[in-house]
Amino acid sequence: MRRDNFLVIAYNFFFALTVSVVGAIIISWPLLFICILFQKTYEIVNLSIFKIMANYNQLIWYLIWPFDKKLQMSNFPTSINAAEHFADVKKLFIMSIIVFIICLLIWIIAKKKQQMDMLVLDKSWTIILLLLPVIVLPFALINFDGFFVFFHHLFFSNSNWLFDPNTDPIIDVLTEEFFAACFAVGAFIYELFFIKELLHK
Repeated sequence: MRRDNFLVIAYNFFFALTVSVVGAIIISWPLLFICILFQKTYEIVNLSIFKIMANYNQLIWYLIWPFDKKLQMSNFPTSINAAEHFADVKKLFIMSIIVFIICLLIWIIAKKKQQMDMLVLDKSWTIILLLLPVIVLPFALINFDGFFVFFHHLFFSNSNWLFDPNTDPIIDVLTEEFFAACFAVGAFIYELFFIKELLHK
């Protein structure tokens, strides 16, 4: 199998992408805790930090567990539009997790059979995939709000992601800074994936 084979390129891209998504989901817990602490958003929603984190646990569990069909947070109401948006996010998260597990299983099998070379990109493609985020990085750094809007228009077909704090106060906690930090972590993990590959060449 050639190293620049389309399947190998696709495998590495989707493995890196889903690793970054899964990593960002995991690291979102301490990120949210830090954001709540420093932004004092707990004062806006009039809840303790630990109660907010308990509600966030309920939200994340709903988003990543395929058999949880209804979002129910103990201290945050959810409007119909917000519920529909979170259901759309759930589909993307579940898809990412499934692809991540498939890629991981392929990696484990290849390693066990000592056929890792079949999954290795050549240096040129590694650099190309490494540099992909650099295309959007300047835009995201200069105007994250605009990038955030573009991202939602790209992945969602409606405007349900525009939350009203009066009906969905969870948005007072999930601030723009929190989402920016999650995106930054995801991009960092993605870059590390290919940097590691370059260092082993």
